[in-house]
Amino acid sequence: MKRDLGALVRLLQLASPALPVGAYSYSQGLEAAVEAGLVKDAAGAERWIGEVLALSVASLEAPLLARLLEAFAADDPAAASRWNDEFLASRESAEFRAETVQMGYSLRRLAKELEFGGAGALESLDEVSFPAAFAAVANAWGIAPEDAVAAYLWAWIENQVMAALKAVPLGQTDGQRVLLALGDRLPPVVQAALALHDEDLANFAPGLALLSSRHETQYSRLFRS
Repeated sequence: MKRDLGALVRLLQLASPALPVGAYSYSQGLEAAVEAGLVKDAAGAERWIGEVLALSVASLEAPLLARLLEAFAADDPAAASRWNDEFLASRESAEFRAETVQMGYSLRRLAKELEFGGAGALESLDEVSFPAAFAAVANAWGIAPEDAVAAYLWAWIENQVMAALKAVPLGQTDGQRVLLALGDRLPPVVQAALALHDEDLANFAPGLALLSSRHETQYSRLFRS
């Protein structure tokens, strides 16, 4: 099957750490896990990121992204609003909610200023989550849902590893080893996210929620709360 290289290039831009939405400024509980002594080295970072992927991101965030992609493709603002609200309501801490709203706002503003496409589809949403903004732009650029979900998850893993490089800290080579190991997990995660039924959506990671809450008042922080 011939791949649309134009869409691929745009997808790389959308998933790039250079995208100015502020992803680099958040650790999503990882910094608090380091402070608590739960993550001390590369093996610990890989385990932590992998467990958050399995217990939270893969079972809720990724399938919600898939549903948002479907809603925008169908020009269904009611469905887009429902799944955007569902994601916002799922955020376990003030920190997590503020993060996705700030990143969603930034991407919507960027899409409007640079005429990416997709910004108009977000106008009906009072607060835009980052998955909703990502889905709207990806749909406007004609990116296949499977590719969009894979790129979104890769960007999330990459940001977590970059946070680990600073907070643990890890060397660049260790970081690449962790990326290799976690990247191998993505193909089945993407397929599962696309196939998951509504009643099977789940997000149960109480340790992550507690650490994110603690991070909000952590005395010394590298990352935003």
